[in-house]
Amino acid sequence: MSVNHEREELILRITETQRGLGRLLARHQSPLFRSNLTMRQLKALVILSVHGSASGQDLAHDLGAGLGTVTGIVDRLVAQGLASRHEDPHDRRVRRVELTPAGTALIEEINNTGIEHYRRIMDHLDTETLRALDHVTRTVRSVAEKLARDDD
Repeated sequence: MSVNHEREELILRITETQRGLGRLLARHQSPLFRSNLTMRQLKALVILSVHGSASGQDLAHDLGAGLGTVTGIVDRLVAQGLASRHEDPHDRRVRRVELTPAGTALIEEINNTGIEHYRRIMDHLDTETLRALDHVTRTVRSVAEKLARDDD
């Protein structure tokens, strides 16, 4: 078997294993599935959680949507108490959107639920396997960070 063929097989097997793990983790009642959020509303919340706040233009760009669509998304998030609008302190013509404490709590709950389930799995692994997993995940993160820097 050639090295390239083996690499492709390994990548495929790892990808399929991760997809299967994702399905198993999704079986748990995540707050994500209990919420009434659309995919775009969830994406907007994630963007706000990463950036702290964003203008409508910023959200439109990041979501790949028109400003009118983003206005509707934000209106619904505000109505659900997950986001708020306020004047930009540097430019009064701009309205910024940010998470409310309820929005922040929802994002944290979604993240923590996944981490808790993953932690339960790791609690059943032996120390040698955990060391190997630590090495692999740090290596994957390092490559991901390098690729992200290259993309900027």
